[in-house]
Formats: sequence, C-alpha cells, structure tokens
Amino acid sequence: MKPRSRVLYEKNGHLARITLDRPEVLNAMDLRMHEELAEIWDDFESDDEMWAAVLSGSGTRAFSVGQDLKEAAGRIREGTAPPATFGSRGKPGWPRLTERFDLAKPVVAKVRGYAMGGGFELALACDIVIASEDATFALPEARLGLMAGAGGVFRLTRQLPWKTAMGHLLTGRSMDARRAFELGLVNEVVPAEDLDECVDGWVADILRCAPLSVRAIKEAATRSATMPLESAFATRYPWEERRMHSEDAREGPLAFAEKREPRWKAR
Repeated sequence: MKPRSRVLYEKNGHLARITLDRPEVLNAMDLRMHEELAEIWDDFESDDEMWAAVLSGSGTRAFSVGQDLKEAAGRIREGTAPPATFGSRGKPGWPRLTERFDLAKPVVAKVRGYAMGGGFELALACDIVIASEDATFALPEARLGLMAGAGGVFRLTRQLPWKTAMGHLLTGRSMDARRAFELGLVNEVVPAEDLDECVDGWVADILRCAPLSVRAIKEAATRSATMPLESAFATRYPWEERRMHSEDAREGPLAFAEKREPRWKAR
C-alpha cells in the first residue's frame, strides 16, 4: 500500500495550493515531507502556467510546528543524526523553500494556529503572510539546544528591529497574530472563519497583475535589499530583462488606452 502523501498539491488556473498535510502531528515536517516539498517546489517553479502559490497547513490547529522532533530523537538514539546547522544542503529536500533564493514567483502563507520553529521559518520565507486571529509565531530552538537554521536567525533580524528580533530569538518567546501584524511580519489578520476569503482576495490581486512584472519586482526587491541605492539601480536583473522585452510590457499600456482588461501571457 502506497504511503499517504505528506503534502497536498493542487493546481487551479494559474494558482498552486500547497498544503502541509500531517494535522495529527500539527503538520510537523519529517524528512519525507521535505522530499515531497522539494519535488513540488521544482514543479511550481518550472510550470509556466503557475503564477503564484498559497502555502498552508491542514486542519485548524497549526500551520506547522516545524521539525518532527520525535523523528529527530529516533535518529539521535540510532546514531544516524548528523550534526545540524544552517541550511539544508546535503539533506533530504534540498533546496527547501527557505533556501530557494532565486524563486521569483510569489508565495502567500496562509497561517492558522501554530507557526513554530521551521513552520515560522517557512512563513518568513514567503512574500505575503495572512494570519487568523488564533495564529501564534515563535522560534523556540534555543530552548531545545537547537538553531533556527532554516533562515530564522537571518530573516527575523532583517524583518524586525534588531532588539525585538533578538528578544524572541534568545528567549524562544512567542508572539500572537496581532503582535506579528504590528511588527510588520504579517500583512493582514482576520477571524479564522474569514481566512480563506481574505487569502483569496490577495491572490486575486496578485493574479490581476502582469506575472512577469510580479517576478521582476520580487527579484529586484530581494536582490537589492542589502545594496547601496546606487548599486541597486546599476544592477541587471534577469526577470526584469525578460519583462522589459516582453509582450506583456506592451499589452499593459495598450489595454489601458483601449479601456479593456489586459490579457497577460507571461511572455
């Protein structure tokens, strides 16, 4: 009998829905889930018909609580657990979303319940985060003798004021959805019953935009984040090179002048 998939992957129009599907363990990520996710991200990235993705967790209790610590403990007892540090190179599922630095297509995180450890790191790696009022975020690795090695240490200190980030990293303290929104980690917080509708609205707005423009904007914003402004202007961006010479770059102004909806082709 074929084992049940750890991740659900659905395509509808130009949208991919990727759902971590282990609700019985709060969508904890084991090695097989990472392997499945790598195949899914590869497919999403290479499929020209996919313009955006929504990443979520099954059930109502958690987006993901991160690493499957019971699996990790078993490997420690067996003596098969290598020392773990930053990144996933050489591990199942590499490169994971947290290290797909060239992924230009937008990813929206739909967060309900716990987003802890690696689950929070996944959300930090997404471009837009929509959370329900019952969402909770934390990087508790220091309490477990571990490291937020999937980018948590690096991304949290870039996305929050330094002392605020260090306060959470050095204590493992959690924050609720409202606090995450106040700090700018979350784009919108809504009651749980409104979460799907809210995410759908954000996705519709993304898909209304020219897909090559969206990718060029994400690429330029990401790559230039630590550059001096003069260098950012002088840098060449591959997706912007594609956008500026594309049919869609002509279609937008023409559709505006002709008072009609643009017909994007992503080319």
